[in-house]
This record gives sequence, C-alpha cells and structure tokens, in this order.
Amino acid sequence: MAASWLLLLVSAWTAGAELRLASYYADHMVLQKEPSQAVIWGYGDFGATVMVTVSNDQIVVKKMAEIQGGSEMWRAVLSPMSQGGPYKIEIQQYHREEVTNVTLNDVYFGDVWLCSGQSNMEMTVSQIYNASLELADASRYPLVRVFAAALVQSEVELQDLAEISLQWSIPTAENLGHGDFSYFSAVCWLFGRYLFEKLKYPIGLIDSSWGGTPIEAWSSKSALHECKISEYAESTPASYLNAGPKTYSVLWNAMIHPLLNMTLQGVIWYQGEANTLRNTDLYNCTFPALIKDWRKAFHEGSDGQTQEDFPFGFVQLSTNRRVETDDHFPRIRWHQTADYGYAPNKEMPNTFMAVTIDLGDDNSPYGSIHPRDKQNVAYRLHLGALAVAYHDKSVVFQGPYPKKVEVDSEHASLHVTYQEEVVLRRSDNKTFEVCCSEQPMCKWSPVSIVSSSSSSVVLHNPACPAAVSGLRYAWIEWPCEYKLCPLYNLQALPAPPFITFSEGNPGWIVS
Repeated sequence: MAASWLLLLVSAWTAGAELRLASYYADHMVLQKEPSQAVIWGYGDFGATVMVTVSNDQIVVKKMAEIQGGSEMWRAVLSPMSQGGPYKIEIQQYHREEVTNVTLNDVYFGDVWLCSGQSNMEMTVSQIYNASLELADASRYPLVRVFAAALVQSEVELQDLAEISLQWSIPTAENLGHGDFSYFSAVCWLFGRYLFEKLKYPIGLIDSSWGGTPIEAWSSKSALHECKISEYAESTPASYLNAGPKTYSVLWNAMIHPLLNMTLQGVIWYQGEANTLRNTDLYNCTFPALIKDWRKAFHEGSDGQTQEDFPFGFVQLSTNRRVETDDHFPRIRWHQTADYGYAPNKEMPNTFMAVTIDLGDDNSPYGSIHPRDKQNVAYRLHLGALAVAYHDKSVVFQGPYPKKVEVDSEHASLHVTYQEEVVLRRSDNKTFEVCCSEQPMCKWSPVSIVSSSSSSVVLHNPACPAAVSGLRYAWIEWPCEYKLCPLYNLQALPAPPFITFSEGNPGWIVS
C-alpha cells in the first residue's frame, strides 16, 4: 500500500493544544479533487511535528508541507488527487517522544460545493414535493456526501465552526429529512445529486444556511464597506421574511469564515427575501460585493487552492404574494443580476442563475414564500453549473433574453426579438408593460401579446403607440402561474424578468 507523507512543523504561542482536526474533517467526507489541492488543517502542541498520510491502493507522490509559524495551527496542502476513493488519512503528531494520532476513514476525492442563504436554501427534503420518494431514493447516492453547519452567530470572526448540525454523512432518509428548516437542504442535496448523475464521481455538499437572514449578515465588514454600509440597519418589522439574525457580519463570522481554509469547487446561494424589507436598492452592490469578497477570502484561506474566480450560482427569487402595487420582489430580482437581467455579466463573471418566477406555490404549508418544487430549482442550477463551472458548451442554462425592441407607432405595436428561439406557452395582456411617460416617473400600462415567431413576440400597444419609452416583463411579485409564464426557450427554461428603456439604448428601434 503506497502513501503520501506530508510533514508539518507546528508552532504555538502556548503549549497544551492536543492534536485535533478542524471540526469539519471527519469520516465519510469529500475533499476537493485535482487540479486543485485539498487542504487539511487542525491544532497541535507547540513545537511538535505533524505527519499526514493519505493512503489507498494507488501510488501518491510524497510532498513536504510548509511550516506554519506563530500559532497552534498546522496545515497540510495535499498533492493533487484524482477523483475516487475510499482513502484513509492518518495524522500523527510527534512531540517530546510521544506519538498521538487521528485517523479519517472512507474519505473520497471529488468536487466540494458550499450551499448558503436563507430559508429556501434551508428547507429540507422532507418539505418538498414527492418527499417520500426523494427520501427513499437517498441510499442510491452513497457518493454524494452531506455536511451541515449549525445555526450560530458571532460578533467576531471564528477560526473554526462552533457547532455542527450534521457531521459528514452518507445520505439517508433520516439525515436528509431531519426536520422542517433543519438539515439537510433540499436544494443543496438535489443540486449535488443532479451533478453526480452527470459527472459520475463523488460530490461533497456543505450546507450553511439560516432562514430569514439578510445579505448583510452573511457579508464581511470589508464587503459591506465596499457598498458604503458601515452602520447597523434600522429595525425592521418581524416577519417570516426577516426572522433570523440581522446584525451585520454575524453569520459571515460564525458560519462562513471558519470554512475558508478548505478547498471548494464552487458555491450556490438562495437568498434575498429578507432584503425586500431592508436595503433593497443596495442589493445590486451588496450581492456582487459578497461574491467578490467570498472568492478572495476562500482563495487566500486555502493557500490559493480554491480558485480566485470560483463559480458562484444563485437562485433568482420566486414569488410570495399576489399583489401588484409592491415592487420590492421585482426590484430584488433585477438587483440580483447587478441590474443586467442575466448572469454571468460584466459585474458578476463566472456566475449562473436559476430563474424561478414560474414556481409559485399558493398551497405550500410553509407559506407561499416557500415553494415546494425544489427539484426544478436545483435542476436549473445544475444546468448553470455544467455550463459555467464544468465548461459544457452543449448545455443551455438560461432562458431567452431580449436583444432588440422595435416600436411600430403606425400599427401601435412592439416587436421584441430574443437571442434564441422562444416558445410562447400562453398569451396574456398583463405580463408585458410599457412606460408611457419619461423615466424615472414611469406610468406603466399593460400590453397584450398578440403573436410570436421563432425568436420574437409582437405586443399590441394602444396605451401610447407613439410615446413608449420603456418596456418591462414579469415585473410584479407573482407574475405567472405554475410553469405557465408566457415565454420559455426550447429547453423549458423561463425568460427572466427585465426592464429596459429607449433612451440611450442601441437595442431600441423606433419607426
């Protein structure tokens, strides 16, 4: 049996730190495969030598680890490892003629994804459609391993997780459906399962989410500073949208910062509902700033092994109430894209978005803010991951987005041309709206879809045929019924909401 030996001298300010691993290293875990190098770290006695051995039936190159001085921490950057396993990892500490050791068993190398956000990420498999079938299916995926951080907040950045809800585990019905809004995240699980079905190698999933939390709680102070946010936000009325910790950076400190030293493949994110109640129009800054900050922090924390532009997927918000006068949800959806309407874009490179405006669920026992169709959410996310993270150019992962608006004032119509072929699932007289006055004080009026061709739709605009200055789509909180938005592409992906104005826009043609 061959082995790789990584030697590490351990220094500390004080003696007495026994050999132990960071909290999230355990049997059954998945470590990041090549071309990145996995990082293992922990604590030891001052002046000790630590040796890490990774072994199975294959030859592994020997390598020396760097010396970690000035603290009790030791860290080993492993050689690049190909997918597969199981491996045994043995950590031995040599100190004052004593040898202590810790062993990890059943460790695999594959891709590690972090899943974070608020309650729609937190919802467990037992809460979604076809839960019984999904839970019974869990045992078919023993190489999709799961881990869940506990709900902890902190005023200071923690070095390690204070608590764990679910230590690394082989999936079972029990640990995927432990309890409502507990471990394990349905979106995270299904996303990983879909990836495994395509990639055919181990997937490690880390769930670190907390319901009712604003983005500011998940952001470091430096990220918030980028958006000129330095003071605590004003208090907000308590509701299921804003029920979790609201204090800035407390979840970054306790539930993200401790994970920075491990190597990741990417992140998926489902959050934003709480920010329909606070700092709504700062989200086009706070969200891109969080992505940039997490990328920088994970890259540095892993000794450069987590890629500095790692893929970041997110869910554009679904629905909540059937109201037309409150535009907080449409504005957050738009700001989730840094006001581009799609992802990736210039402000958010190497990102991907799952549009979910057509997955509203009036009858959800957890409130309509928590739609139960998490299968489609995760499926759309995994398409984005395949295209962006795994560079599969054959995968279409975005719904149709307009590239040209032609105003035909003579016939009181607008022709909207898309970048790809569109499928008109239904015509209506409300999903599209025109601006009949100068922005930003638009008077919006609904217009009817009258026809469509392979890549365009024609709208009837009697409201202001000669004076239309703007157009928007699906700009209400609940824009369409379940899987019945007007426009999709050939892959059944819904067109995302958008808003556009004629002034200064080369995509507008007025005749």
